[in-house]
Amino acid sequence: MLKERYEAVVCEVRLAAEAADRPAESVTLIAVGKTHPAEAIQEVYDLGHRDFGENKVQELTEKYECLPKDIRWHFIGHLQRNKVKYLMGKTALIHSLDSVKLARKIESESLKKDVHTDVLIQVNICDEEQKFGVSIAALPALLQFCESCERLHVQGLMLIPPFDLSNTELERVFNEFYALSLDIKRQKLDNINMNVLSFGMSGDFPEAIRHHSTMVRVGTGIFGERDYNN
Repeated sequence: MLKERYEAVVCEVRLAAEAADRPAESVTLIAVGKTHPAEAIQEVYDLGHRDFGENKVQELTEKYECLPKDIRWHFIGHLQRNKVKYLMGKTALIHSLDSVKLARKIESESLKKDVHTDVLIQVNICDEEQKFGVSIAALPALLQFCESCERLHVQGLMLIPPFDLSNTELERVFNEFYALSLDIKRQKLDNINMNVLSFGMSGDFPEAIRHHSTMVRVGTGIFGERDYNN
């Protein structure tokens, strides 16, 4: 069943990319293994997949130790500063940079471990009080700090839109997010790239791909319902 779900999602990604006149390889599918065992990750790995995501530091580091080392791990959850050190050298991409304080910590820990760390800035584009992510108002200061970093490198933006939006409202948010990335790109800031736009999950990733997403994060659509007892 896992194989069938995975192959169905891969097919949907390809079809959505084709509908947007984009090559399928322009979209990276991140299989999010949240709460699912390492055996499930291994099963998808054995199908040829390499990009996997986790939103808990402990879960990512435990799976990192017991799974193949050519996996590209994506940390997609809220990152506390006191846990940054555990991710150093283990992630292909941290999707959830949301403050100068966190950027400063990632930079210092990267220097300590002598590694380079690629990150995305998580933007709270709708200014939701209950959501993580940097506000539009605070974004310039964060970009300015990241320009000065030697080991932290911004590769793009990440978005988690509100869950209760209509299709029209969701399209508006996606368009605003893409426009923001273009505005940042036009500024030609040092150490700030807009190569990656991470948005779209199990319920909306085809629409996200049509609105220029380059990374979609799919968990339930691949692994099934999460077991929070794990």
